[in-house]
Amino acid sequence: MRLLLPLGIAYGALGALRVAAYRAGLLPSLRPEGPVISVGNLSVGGSGKTPVVEWIARTLRDAALPVAILSRGYGGAYAGGPQVVSDGDGLRMDARSAGDEPVMLARALSGVPVLIGRRRDAAALLAERLFGRRVHVLDDGFQHLRLRRDLDLVCATPEDLRDWPLPAGRLREFPRSVARAHGVLLTEDGPGPGGVETWRVTRRVLGAADLDGREQRVPRSAWLVCGIARPERFVADAAACGVAVAGRDVFRDHHRFSDSDWAGVAARAVATGAEAILTTAKDAVRLPPAARSGPPVRVLRVGVQFADEESFRERLLRVARRAA
Repeated sequence: MRLLLPLGIAYGALGALRVAAYRAGLLPSLRPEGPVISVGNLSVGGSGKTPVVEWIARTLRDAALPVAILSRGYGGAYAGGPQVVSDGDGLRMDARSAGDEPVMLARALSGVPVLIGRRRDAAALLAERLFGRRVHVLDDGFQHLRLRRDLDLVCATPEDLRDWPLPAGRLREFPRSVARAHGVLLTEDGPGPGGVETWRVTRRVLGAADLDGREQRVPRSAWLVCGIARPERFVADAAACGVAVAGRDVFRDHHRFSDSDWAGVAARAVATGAEAILTTAKDAVRLPPAARSGPPVRVLRVGVQFADEESFRERLLRVARRAA
């Protein structure tokens, strides 16, 4: 790590210069008609921001505010301009093209359009042209400075707040960059950053579903399979709701499962006598057709809970309505 520290400092310094260039107006940024609420992170992968994005979009939708989610579409094959993943009524793209997280969010949030694009500012303009003025929830947006925001939130852990930028650590920026956020969502126990409004957020298991989204009982025993950045969280979630883990297959983050992958998973699950194969919502949208035959597959549904939920909800709605 010491050998990489100069590179990490250089990487962090370049990020700081980029922020300064946007603040000085040297790089262009856009403010769409509707308000923008950004959820981002400091570290690379596995920050827990996607369940937060889902919670925010659902809360705004249920408060009768028109909402759209803007995502980069990381891991998808599509590389063109802004595109609609879901119009709120049905999917227009699959996970292979759009990436797993946008499709997962689209499946979970009826009535909420989901768009992807490397340029989220262009995606916001497309959303307003197609669906009208609305609140834009920007997924993974802390470093996407082309789009001005009314509420800038960062998901972080205490470890993030003392780590280093890439390649010396796992950060995209220096930890002190949280100071430009309007709020920090602390997703693990430990000290917060200080000087920034902070809410504590915990993961919680909501239950289980089948591959069509129908609610099912959490299996008593299961073979776990996932391809996410922090598989240990999934294992802990399964154990926390009483699942006896028969074994597990862990693939790289955003892995595209093949039929041959699944044949091996299914064979190992059957050999252990597991009641079901258990996976995550993010992985479920990438499973091959073969997953619908053989051992039953259950999707562990995970959400978030705020230590002071009413305070956060009020802050969120106040910003959205004020700027709307």
